Amino acid sequence: MKDKLQNNTVDLAGRYYETEDYNKEDQLSSGLATTHEQASDAYMEGEIKAIIEDVGGKNIEIPRQGYEEK
Repeated sequence: MKDKLQNNTVDLAGRYYETEDYNKEDQLSSGLATTHEQASDAYMEGEIKAIIEDVGGKNIEIPRQGYEEK
């Protein structure tokens, strides 16, 4: 049982995003596709006030908080 769990963990850790992940229905593929889309959107927008465009229509702002200088 322990060997099976370790092999599964190695498979998960070695998994990368693939374009087919958008069409798959398992949790890992869905998570990779969502993360890839969010990263791509933030990269392509290239602005300070980036937002996540939610599928439900509500935009979610990504707060940019710096630190206070003393």
